[in-house]
Amino acid sequence: MRGASVSDRAELTGSRLPTQPGPPRPPGDAAEGTVARLGRLDVLLVEDDPGDALLVEDTLEDTGLEVSLRWVRTLAEAGARLTTGPVPDCVLLDLHLGAEQGLKVLDQVLQWAPGAAVVVLTGLSESQAGMAAVAAGAQDYLAKAQLEPDRLGRAVRYAVQRRQVQQAVAALQAEQMRAAENARLERGLLPVPRVTNPRLGVVARYRPGRAHSLLGGDFYDVVETADGLVHAVIGDVAGHGPASAALGVSLRVAWRAFVLAGMRGPQLVELLEELMIGEQGHDEMFVTLTTVTLSPDEPVARVVRAGHPGFLLHAPGEVRLMEPPGALGVGMAPGLDGWREQQVPLPPGHALVLFTDGLFEGQIDDDGARLDVTGLLDVARRHRHRAPDDFVDSVITDVEAASLRHGGLDDDVAVLHLGWNTR
Repeated sequence: MRGASVSDRAELTGSRLPTQPGPPRPPGDAAEGTVARLGRLDVLLVEDDPGDALLVEDTLEDTGLEVSLRWVRTLAEAGARLTTGPVPDCVLLDLHLGAEQGLKVLDQVLQWAPGAAVVVLTGLSESQAGMAAVAAGAQDYLAKAQLEPDRLGRAVRYAVQRRQVQQAVAALQAEQMRAAENARLERGLLPVPRVTNPRLGVVARYRPGRAHSLLGGDFYDVVETADGLVHAVIGDVAGHGPASAALGVSLRVAWRAFVLAGMRGPQLVELLEELMIGEQGHDEMFVTLTTVTLSPDEPVARVVRAGHPGFLLHAPGEVRLMEPPGALGVGMAPGLDGWREQQVPLPPGHALVLFTDGLFEGQIDDDGARLDVTGLLDVARRHRHRAPDDFVDSVITDVEAASLRHGGLDDDVAVLHLGWNTR
């Protein structure tokens, strides 16, 4: 296309202009290796002067870069390209487009295509404008009157590479922020049990569900009060993301504070609902939870279930599913509680295994079947002879393996194994 006239080129506004490979480079040329790594580049030229557009295209053809070039004359055309099609690797941008002038042109292009590298094209006496453009977000600037293949090729290559580095650094920083947020939320949702009685065995585990960049709303806590009683809670906030996790943290912290203040049983759950409604207003969020109170002197567990799944009773060689009567989850029907404390026999050597629904809701076949609590019970019974730590870890591992072929755990999993040691 080198022999076409400027008027011929003007008829191709917005089309993909073919480019010819430049002259071969020596085998050891470092630039050649860089170009090879970059591969084919999509470049958008935003230039209202056909003569300057022809100059840029001809110069690009001699750079040795593999380029697919599109040319548009106006900022409006650039916006149409950048907002409806794939984002180009590089935008070569004239800052003077008729009535559109200066850094406002650059700002608009950066808003439309934040992932593209931008090289600003300036007049010979506009070095200050070029530097201002770089300060405003462009990767580089070039004077049109000094366009040469090496200089233009270097500017495009380096601009794309710098933009890639910037994006990689930004992604790394975002990942570090997510990791820090996870750590903060984990401390709030999954605290260290506050128990001093050496007779109590506590095993606590948590596994995140697939594709969750942040922890969900699953939470647990175990605390011993001055009267020697041990209290535990496990809960699951409906939904995922920061709002669910924040609500889970609030409820878990409030639960511990209420327990230490002497609240027990259904009254404690009612207080949690009042707190939740006050915090969430009219948001339609709810929480399922189970609270447990254990006494070292009594072979029973006092249990309150609020919409939460049942639990397992585990002893060496034995696993049973327990589903004492319960009521609706917290926040499902404010004011219509109906929660009651149930006494569940806890013979010596037995332990309660509390869990959230992520442990049994994973998909296990191509037809969409779920493990369900009956399948979980079968898994648990295979490991009934194991010690508490191994029992919990083996159950979670088997559940994960069963769902792995279908994408892994759909939801977060929290597990508490609580029981008095007989020694």
